[in-house]
Amino acid sequence: MIEVTGERLKVTGAMVIASAAELREAGEAALLNGASIVDLTDVAEADSSAVAVLLAWTRIANERKQALAIVGVPQGVHSLAVLYGVAELLPLA
Repeated sequence: MIEVTGERLKVTGAMVIASAAELREAGEAALLNGASIVDLTDVAEADSSAVAVLLAWTRIANERKQALAIVGVPQGVHSLAVLYGVAELLPLA
């Protein structure tokens, strides 16, 4: 689930394959409407699809030359990004 408050896009619950497409679409809409901070503090569960969603959001921000910061990244998501060699592509704060 995504909650948007001002420039903050907050993901709550699970970032798993079952919710990935919905999260990607909702996050893209939020980014297009000016969100610039992705807060993952309340992500309860995540798998490799979380990395794919974050990469998609980063691509959108980069295409729009929009600043983006990803905060509160769960250790598991960070570890997956490092394992896949894409951590340096993500604006992890």
